[in-house]
Amino acid sequence: MTGKIRCIAVDDEPFALSVISTFCERMGNVELSTYTDPRLGLDAIMERKPDLVLLDIEMNGLNGLDIARHVGQQAAVIFTTAYAQYALDGYDLDVVDFLHKPFAYERFVKAMEKAGRRIKLNAGADTKRSIVVKQEYDNVNVPLADILYIESMENYCKIFKDNGECIISRISLKTLLNMLPASAFVRIHRSFIVAVDRIMKFTKQDIRLSNGKLLPIGRHYATEVSAVLSNRY
Repeated sequence: MTGKIRCIAVDDEPFALSVISTFCERMGNVELSTYTDPRLGLDAIMERKPDLVLLDIEMNGLNGLDIARHVGQQAAVIFTTAYAQYALDGYDLDVVDFLHKPFAYERFVKAMEKAGRRIKLNAGADTKRSIVVKQEYDNVNVPLADILYIESMENYCKIFKDNGECIISRISLKTLLNMLPASAFVRIHRSFIVAVDRIMKFTKQDIRLSNGKLLPIGRHYATEVSAVLSNRY
C-alpha cells in the first residue's frame, strides 16, 4: 500500500521491541510506537486506532489474545511470540500472520506485506460501504446493502444475504456489530443482528424481515430495539 503503515507493537520484552523497531526502520514505510506495558499498549491502540498491531501473547498483566479480541477488526494484527501452540488461536481471531520468535528480517517483511494487503482491502471496503470477513481461507468482501441479517452459532457467524446466499465466518457477533454502521443495523437478540431497512413488521417479541423470516427480540435488547424502530416506523 502507499504511504506509511501506522503501527503499534506491544511486548513486555524490551529486546523483542528493539528487534521489531530495527526491522521497521529498515523497511522505511512504518510509523511505529512500542509499549512494554500491555495495558498502556491497549489504551494506545483504542485511542489512536493504528493500521496494524504487533502483539506478543504471553505478557505480564494482560494476554495478547485478549488485546486482539478487543481490537477486533479495527486494525490488522500480527502475533509475535515464542509459543507456537497459539497459532490456532491466531486463526480463530483472523490475524494476518503468526511470527514465531526468533524470526528473520525476510520473514518479518513477508508478514508486513500481507498486513499491507489486508489494510488496503479493508480501506477499499470502507469506501464501497462493505465489510471484509474471512470464510475458510478466503477474505470475502460483503456489501452492506446485501446483508439481510446475521446469526451467531457458537464460534461462527452466518451472514444471510438478500439473494439467498449465506457466508459463514469464524468471527464473534460482537466483532461483526462493531464493523457495521449503527444507523443501519441493530442487535435484537444475543444471536441476531438485522438490517434495519429489511424490517417489515415488529412487535415487542419479534420482527419480520422482508423475506418473511421471523426473528425473536431478546428481553435484554427490547428497549434498544423499540427505540431504534419507533423512530423509523
